Amino acid sequence: KVLDLTRQYIGFPRQLGQHTGGFIITRGQLTDLCPILNARMPGRTCVEWNKDDIDALGFLKIDVLALGMLTCIKKAFVLAKQHYGLELTLANIPQDEKEVYDMICKADTIGVFQIESRAQQAMLPRLKPRTFYDLVIEVAIVRPGPIQGDMVHPYLRRRNGEEAEEYPSDELKEILKRTKGVPLFQEQAMKIAIVAAGFTPAEADELRRSMATFKLPGKVGSFQEKLIKGMIKNGYDKEYAARVFKQLEGFGSYGFPESHAASFALLVYVSSWLKCFYPDVFACAILNSQPMGFYQPSQLVQDAIKHGVEIQPIDINYSSWDHQLEEQSGNHKALRLGFRQIKGIRVEDIEVLVAGRKGLYKSVDELRTIGLSDAALERLADADAFRCIGLDRRQALWEISTKDYSQAIFANQQAPDGIGEQVALPQLLPSEQVVQDYATTALSLKAHPVSFLRSQLEQLHVTATADLAKLKNGQPVKVAGLVLVRQRPGTAKGVWFMTIEDEAGFANLVIFPTIEEAYRKALLGARLFMAEGTVQIEGEVIHVIVNAGYDLSKLLRKLTSVGNEDLPLLTLSRADEKVSLGDSRIAEQTKLFPDARNFR
Repeated sequence: KVLDLTRQYIGFPRQLGQHTGGFIITRGQLTDLCPILNARMPGRTCVEWNKDDIDALGFLKIDVLALGMLTCIKKAFVLAKQHYGLELTLANIPQDEKEVYDMICKADTIGVFQIESRAQQAMLPRLKPRTFYDLVIEVAIVRPGPIQGDMVHPYLRRRNGEEAEEYPSDELKEILKRTKGVPLFQEQAMKIAIVAAGFTPAEADELRRSMATFKLPGKVGSFQEKLIKGMIKNGYDKEYAARVFKQLEGFGSYGFPESHAASFALLVYVSSWLKCFYPDVFACAILNSQPMGFYQPSQLVQDAIKHGVEIQPIDINYSSWDHQLEEQSGNHKALRLGFRQIKGIRVEDIEVLVAGRKGLYKSVDELRTIGLSDAALERLADADAFRCIGLDRRQALWEISTKDYSQAIFANQQAPDGIGEQVALPQLLPSEQVVQDYATTALSLKAHPVSFLRSQLEQLHVTATADLAKLKNGQPVKVAGLVLVRQRPGTAKGVWFMTIEDEAGFANLVIFPTIEEAYRKALLGARLFMAEGTVQIEGEVIHVIVNAGYDLSKLLRKLTSVGNEDLPLLTLSRADEKVSLGDSRIAEQTKLFPDARNFR
């Protein structure tokens, strides 16, 4: 359709080369027409023209959304063909699979396009999508427009049979039947304006434009008098007309076109289908597409494990730059973590490592021989990638720091390790291994950090997130975990939402403005957060309404001997590294854990 439009109004599209498969819709280069600005990301550029100016000049405008989920799905299709022989496309994914909708209704949607947020996960068990059009509505309904226009609760009540659908005329029933009599889409608003209020198509388009100004204060209010008077003139009740306008006014804070919601719903279903039937493929693809979405790689990995995917650690002999699928393990392929997960590692170094891998590496020295620098070797050791040759991260660092330096240090004598003398290195604590995993790769397959603090949390009467479902609605509760996501939507009237994670799962917290004021420092600064409040259970949807919040990040210092005065100092430091047990060093320890993703 876009190409037909360009042929009709411009008439000279030229197909690009085979490598792009796109089309040019200008006679010359884009850079000859408008200024181009380098974006912050390498290889990205921005067009420095204002969209309203382009509209005033009558230029064709086409929005092309560069969605990260499209990249993820493309990578998933490649993996599905490589490992399962599937020729998947957006068009041939099997439709209406009951298992997919069962998964969606349970809000098991971490990583899934559009419906992974806290608000969407809270809506899914209420709306209970069972068809594709239900997903279209799901995408559109959790938006500022429908929320502010008071469309969400009426729709849910009518969907659940708690409220009768209302259609003052057959014309409006034709427009609103699919959405239970509640206008959810911009197209419906335009049709209502034409059919019920006597708007011309041009005036209805102006109304649509006013609903699209989600970055500026909405202009829908300028149509109030004309809409209400027009509906009254055509025989509609004044109260009903005012209610319709109030709903349409909400679109001034961003409502979805139905066509847009349908396009998004397709990606919702496809990503859900992949996650449901091929969680190994989905997990590998989304990890290779980071950064995107609400969740860190740690949560994506934990979610994959819960879906039966075996995760293999980063390894000098088996990993590649990207995460990859390996042999069958149970019902799915095992997922091998890639070197890309290591903080600070260079792709050029990994290319040298993989190219030199003629067989299995058996020693650190072999890696140095193929040209890897000590800096690259140290990063690999920090990431615990040498276990396949019998070295944990501390032993590997010792090998890297001493091997082949005998002549420089001992003149013509061999270094102690060079003549086979075994150096007894103190072992890292299990909790220290986990801390180092997070410091170098932002995740750990060994354990969850909070699991080592469970005894202290039990002394504070903290409930594990997995046990929240066992409580009764309104029961007092304390929960604690690493902070994953903070949100303060503009439509929530100052209410904050936070998601925390412990070794058992997630907890969704709701913080009202008065509580946010009193505990703002803890809310913003905590990596380990404890909430005290009451549990709210509505069917399968569980929230904790917070009455008080505390920053427990200092407990994270107990995970390492550096922050625990009762334990010996076990840190293997570089020769020029200054080791201090001061507050600054302890503060740095808590920063080893990824900070939350914050959304407004």
